[in-house]
Amino acid sequence: MPGFLLNLGSTVICAHGGQAKPTAPVPHVRVMGLPVTVQPPPYVVAGCANPPPPANVGPCITGIWVLASLRVKAMGMPVLLQDSQAICAPTGTPLTIVLTQMRVKGM
Repeated sequence: MPGFLLNLGSTVICAHGGQAKPTAPVPHVRVMGLPVTVQPPPYVVAGCANPPPPANVGPCITGIWVLASLRVKAMGMPVLLQDSQAICAPTGTPLTIVLTQMRVKGM
């Protein structure tokens, strides 16, 4: 499905409100002046409010993308889109894309 491309300025959060940021954006490909993000490099999560053991499994640490663009690639890797999906480790909860740039769409 088509969706807007994610770039370094996109807002992505975990299910517990932690901020997720890309570990390896592609500096050679820019949208709205910021590098795009791709799969498979994970996102790192900071500020997750999920309680540590024994109350729960602990805070989200990383987000692994399981669904990305099927047609658009940057440096040979699929770009992340507004409808891409990710799972956080170790909690197994999803990342949520809250805000992205609104000019460039991919599929």
